[in-house]
Amino acid sequence: MLNIPSQSFPAPRSQQRAASGGRSKVPLKQGRSLMDWIRLTKSGKDLTGLKGRLIEVTEEELKKHNKKDDCWICIRGFVYNVSPYMEYHPGGEDELMKAAGSDGTDLFDQVHRWVNYESMLKECLVGRMAVKPAVPKDYHEEKKVLNGMLPKSQVPNALAKEGPVSPSYDWFQTDSLVTIVIYTKQKDVNLDSVRVDHQYDSFRAETIIKDYSYLIHIELSHAIQEDFSGLYYRKCQLISKEDATHDTKLFCLMLPPSTHLQVPVGQHVYLKLTIAGTEIVKPYTPVSASLLSEFKEPVIPNNKYIYFLIKIYPAGLFTPELDHLQIGDFVSVSNPEGNFKISQFQELEDLFLLAAGTGFTPMVKILNYALTNISSLRKVKLMFFNKTEDDIIWRSQLEKLAFKDKRFDVEFVLSKPTSEWNGKKGHISLDLLSEFLKRSLDKSKVLICICGPMPFTEQGMRMLHDLNFSKDEIHGFTA
Repeated sequence: MLNIPSQSFPAPRSQQRAASGGRSKVPLKQGRSLMDWIRLTKSGKDLTGLKGRLIEVTEEELKKHNKKDDCWICIRGFVYNVSPYMEYHPGGEDELMKAAGSDGTDLFDQVHRWVNYESMLKECLVGRMAVKPAVPKDYHEEKKVLNGMLPKSQVPNALAKEGPVSPSYDWFQTDSLVTIVIYTKQKDVNLDSVRVDHQYDSFRAETIIKDYSYLIHIELSHAIQEDFSGLYYRKCQLISKEDATHDTKLFCLMLPPSTHLQVPVGQHVYLKLTIAGTEIVKPYTPVSASLLSEFKEPVIPNNKYIYFLIKIYPAGLFTPELDHLQIGDFVSVSNPEGNFKISQFQELEDLFLLAAGTGFTPMVKILNYALTNISSLRKVKLMFFNKTEDDIIWRSQLEKLAFKDKRFDVEFVLSKPTSEWNGKKGHISLDLLSEFLKRSLDKSKVLICICGPMPFTEQGMRMLHDLNFSKDEIHGFTA
């Protein structure tokens, strides 16, 4: 389960970005941080106005509570009085008011399906809906539809004629072994399209086919059960952490022994910790152990470990707690999410990457995949924005890569350089971009990826449109 971020998503100045298509944030008042909200919920104050009673809410009653000082919202059949939370909501009061007096499940799933609202709003619970709310719509543009797999003997022939062909499974058992076979009916299924977890007496397998996710969840020695929950987590052990810069660290987590999880290029996961009795979650993009070693990746990559470059914010809530973990401690890691598609690399000739700070993280695997697998590439360029030289993540590795692969070039831009700095200076601008974004040929196929703090990304994407790059040529990693 997940939780609302500390003050905004991502946190102020954070450069961990999720999927494209952002939502607006508002500055919170003093004393309205996530930690302040947690303190309020534990103060014993009546946040529902019902003095601890739980009631059954009709649709008519729900509609009456549609004002800022009297705002009830239904999420998955449960009704919450969110008026006390208005000033603590990172998206602002207007976002909450869109669902005032109504079923907000659809809106919630669009914006932050990953949030653990049960934990965040448990003191605001009014009660349950008297009538079950309408089933949420499928948002194909954001994520896949969830389907359960059927045993092969129960798969109707009609499935082959209606939409995607549903996978099926068989299982075979001996005295010492249970073998589960999943028939995907697809050629060339990639390893990063399959997630497998075996913990205790539970087996869970998820197969991604096109825009659909097919799930099998078996309780061993019990009847087959299907789990249609949103994000699935597994506990991963902290193996190492080392400095990448003065305030950014490389964390290495080890997956459970019976877990297969390979995060696709350009996608992110959520890390979950329990802080002050509340589950807190943040999105991060996994990286490689280093930039250079991955270019000799084996045919079957080692997916035992997962790495993250994370900037530690001393005044933050999540990252100091993460930094205080000892080797051997555990962090919960979710399934991957994101809308970056490998198909965007097809017949690509020029790849331009624009990154600021830890917005560099999605570029690591993009660089690796493009230079290793895309034979049509003529040019790969990274423009990396930072405040000072000390902030540049993996500078020496980037320079070595540029020396090793003549297709790759990197330019560093500093906003607060010392007098000794001879490179580019300033912030993202039309002048910098127009000089940087030169195609290898007049009509070469180009892709531009951009990631950084929200103002950087949004301003950069506007500039790219001003420079006449089309929507299909730009991918922004934004909240």
